[in-house]
Amino acid sequence: MTEDQSSAIGRRRAAARDDGRTAYQDRRQEIIAAAAGLFKTHGFRGTSLAQIAEALGTDRATLYYYVGSKEELFDEVVSDAVRANVARAEAIRDGTGPAPEKLRRLVTELMDSYAATYPFLYVFIQENLSHVGEKRSAWSTEMRALNRAYEECVTSVIEAGVAEGTVRPVAEPWVLAYGLIGMVGWTNRWFNPERSTVDAATVGRAYADVLLDGLTQR
Repeated sequence: MTEDQSSAIGRRRAAARDDGRTAYQDRRQEIIAAAAGLFKTHGFRGTSLAQIAEALGTDRATLYYYVGSKEELFDEVVSDAVRANVARAEAIRDGTGPAPEKLRRLVTELMDSYAATYPFLYVFIQENLSHVGEKRSAWSTEMRALNRAYEECVTSVIEAGVAEGTVRPVAEPWVLAYGLIGMVGWTNRWFNPERSTVDAATVGRAYADVLLDGLTQR
């Protein structure tokens, strides 16, 4: 494909996206879903646009009408879900109720979000942001900032719990926060909402019970 052809397709793609046609947006969502599945199985670097096109029964030339690159696909796959999780964590942190109740909600809602957006957030967990190229540095910077924001939300809830006497100070708050996030995040190795014998709500409740049994001040 020549540079002029690529530019022409890019202009058509931008116009179609701005137009907001339902059929176009539906096809983009199909492409995003197919890409997410391949990213989950093969990783970002192990997946090509040709593989995505093959999974959809089309060719790369047709695919370029909907997406400009696999980087664009990957970024879209994870960005909205990550932003939504941070917004929800901030709402829980700033809401009413004791810290143990907030921690329970953080655990269960994070697990629910992994299932609801499967496999988008798991793809994000699997990828190493240090390998993101310069062209995507703005996206990488935003994702790192969102990671920190989520960690700070959980840490803040734990600090508040220690201060109010509802959470046992068994370790530094950030250590406990990383443990909570890591416990739920590890489900990327085995949880699939379509095949797992237990659902996300059950997993979330069990993990919350384990965590809070050790942290709740009695």
